[in-house]
Amino acid sequence: MSTQTILGAGGVIGIEVAKALVDYTENIRLVSRNPQKVNPNDELLSADLTNADDVMKAVAGSEIVYLTVGFPYNYKVWKESWPKTMDNVIKACIENNCKLVFFDNIYMYDQDHLNPMDEQTPINSPSEKGKIRTQIYKMLMSNINEGKIKALIARSADFYGPSIGQNSVLRETVFNNFAKGKTANWLGNLNCKHSFTYTPDAGKSTALLGNTDDAYGEVWHLPTASNPPTGKEWIDMIAAEFGVKPKVQVAGKFIVKIMGWFNPLMKELYEMLYQVDRDYVFDSSKFEKRFDFKPTPYKEGIKEIIAKDYS
Repeated sequence: MSTQTILGAGGVIGIEVAKALVDYTENIRLVSRNPQKVNPNDELLSADLTNADDVMKAVAGSEIVYLTVGFPYNYKVWKESWPKTMDNVIKACIENNCKLVFFDNIYMYDQDHLNPMDEQTPINSPSEKGKIRTQIYKMLMSNINEGKIKALIARSADFYGPSIGQNSVLRETVFNNFAKGKTANWLGNLNCKHSFTYTPDAGKSTALLGNTDDAYGEVWHLPTASNPPTGKEWIDMIAAEFGVKPKVQVAGKFIVKIMGWFNPLMKELYEMLYQVDRDYVFDSSKFEKRFDFKPTPYKEGIKEIIAKDYS
């Protein structure tokens, strides 16, 4: 049975993909700077994805490669690391005749087309980080279209889920605050709808796509519950599950700008605030119809997060 390799295996999505891959193969290779086993028989390999030789060694002998790395949320880091990494991974997959699954986000989409977003949404990012995501998307698509590589793009909305630490703004600003008896913070407009992809769903569906031969050559939106709640509804549902009052303070652009003077994450988030001042509705109907997959309902996701991480 041939090897399936996860590049960026230590992140939230890499871990969820590793859990899901046991349904498809016994040979799972986890690659990161400091890889740790997810399943008992995982093969571990330490590598720097910005180093071409490391990447070539990491993918050697693989049938399918999953690129799920999440670099620190910093424009300078992304500008330096992402194009280099994508170039290394494409070249290594071509050299080793591996299929590639790229776990992507929606930063490249036009800010005036966020409700709804599907696989045909226009690409025209207003943000600097979004321009980098556009660049690496185009690098991969040009190689797919030229027939040089067999690859697909698995695209997620903002995500939420159990055991994801600081990788989720929703967790940092709402779940953690309610758990400590504090007032929640909400970035943007409380009356706008906002989709979140549940991370276990993202892992299962990314592994499923990788092991579906006719899924390659396309962009897929990963399964995400439809009819997303508004900010106020998110606050109310999470507070109800914690059994606390739904106290919330809203952080608009001005507040986030001031917070950015002291908090590096808020400084980086400032250019992305257009995603929270309007409806952000992610459509995954293409995937759901093709695979008869029902995304986890929002209330159920909230219950599972609190049961696993806060009880």
